[in-house]
Amino acid sequence: MAEKKQRTIHICTCLECERDSTSETAKLHASINIVLASLDEKSRRRFVGVLATQHGYGGVQHFARVTGLSRTTILCGQREIEQVDADQPGRIRAAGGGDQVIEKKSRTAQSAR
Repeated sequence: MAEKKQRTIHICTCLECERDSTSETAKLHASINIVLASLDEKSRRRFVGVLATQHGYGGVQHFARVTGLSRTTILCGQREIEQVDADQPGRIRAAGGGDQVIEKKSRTAQSAR
């Protein structure tokens, strides 16, 4: 069985968390990052996109600092949640994404020549 890769938990770099790591905001940011570490990439984008949308103006930049995700990734998540999910339900990436399959040449095909 293949092992699932464990993501590292990002440490927030916002001013409030740097000032007081025991504040309620710091605990909230730590909780968000713990949840993000357990999500796949599509769910991570969408979750942070929802948070940034709820935050309002400056939300994308704020949650980029809190989560360590890029602003373009968060914006992509916001666009995804605005659209109806017409993707294939079981897929995380679009069809054809990822590494290409490398077929191994078989010796039987070569010896038949």
